[in-house]
Amino acid sequence: MAESTVDGKKSVFALIGELPGIITTLIRDEIEQIKREAITRLKSAGIGIALFIVAAVFLYFAAFPLMAAAVFGIAEALPLWLSALIVGVALLLVAVLFALIGLNRVKKGVPPVPKEAVDSVKDDVKAFKGVQQYDR
Repeated sequence: MAESTVDGKKSVFALIGELPGIITTLIRDEIEQIKREAITRLKSAGIGIALFIVAAVFLYFAAFPLMAAAVFGIAEALPLWLSALIVGVALLLVAVLFALIGLNRVKKGVPPVPKEAVDSVKDDVKAFKGVQQYDR
């Protein structure tokens, strides 16, 4: 059937015919937005986890100089263990720094719920309810 237009406006039947296509496009766009937001959050969480691993490696290496400092501190008087202690504390500080940065990145990525996309879907539902209420 040909679409009847009055003053350049589409008929109600033409608009109802377009509705499934509009809804399909809207759903596809919402799914894409959810994917993009989830990927962004998961990337941030992945970077945070990697930084935690780096912190764990530094903690692992910090243990050796600290143990050596304790051994040399008992066996010697001062100079040798003091230098080992300084190295151990420096590695410990680096590990704490990486752990704090990693914690910050993990907080940004967790939970990986796409908040913006969920809010957008809620707005779409409200809009459809508004259309339904208007038709009554």
